[in-house]
Amino acid sequence: MYGTVALLRVRPGCEAALLDEVRAEDLEAHMPGYIAQYVFRADAERNQYWLVVLFENRETYHANAASPEQHARYLRLRALLTAEPEWHDGEVIYHT
Repeated sequence: MYGTVALLRVRPGCEAALLDEVRAEDLEAHMPGYIAQYVFRADAERNQYWLVVLFENRETYHANAASPEQHARYLRLRALLTAEPEWHDGEVIYHT
C-alpha cells in the first residue's frame, strides 16, 4: 500500500464543510486503487487535522494525484484551510 498523511489547518467555522468534503470523497471511492481514508482531529489544536489516504500502490496513488478530478477535489479542500496542507507521502510498511 501507498498513501499520504497530510496536516490540515482548518479555517474557523469550516469543520463541518471539511467533513462534508471528505465524505464526498468516500462516495467517489471508485478511484482506481483507492482503499480508505481517515481523518483525525488533534487534541492540542482543535483546528488541526490529520488526513490519511491509502491506495493499493504508488502507481495508483500518483495516477489519482495527477488526475483533473483530484485537482478539483484539492481546490475544494484548500478553500477550507488557512494554509497549504503539509503532505507526507510514503509506502505503508506495516498494518494489521
